Amino acid sequence: MLLLAVTAVEKLKTLPPDVWLKIGIGVAVFVAAIFLFRKVMKMNKIIGGIIAFVVCSVVFFSWVYNRNEPKFLTPIVEKIAPFFPSAGAYNAKQSTTPK
Repeated sequence: MLLLAVTAVEKLKTLPPDVWLKIGIGVAVFVAAIFLFRKVMKMNKIIGGIIAFVVCSVVFFSWVYNRNEPKFLTPIVEKIAPFFPSAGAYNAKQSTTPK
């Protein structure tokens, strides 16, 4: 068991600094999300629900606009995306000749 711990520590030492930076940022974002969630839960539930709805809507419409949604949501976004503008739609429309 000690041998596994030593090899794991050696592998962790070989990780580049940018990986540690990303891990640190991820941990900080997680802690901040927990802190914000606790603050929101102390608020009025209606205001908390409105804030959650707005945040989820902005994230979802960003996924639809940029088409960078998670893979498991691709079938849903493909059905919804034709009803909303996309990132490349304006340039594609401008490159065609007017009728």
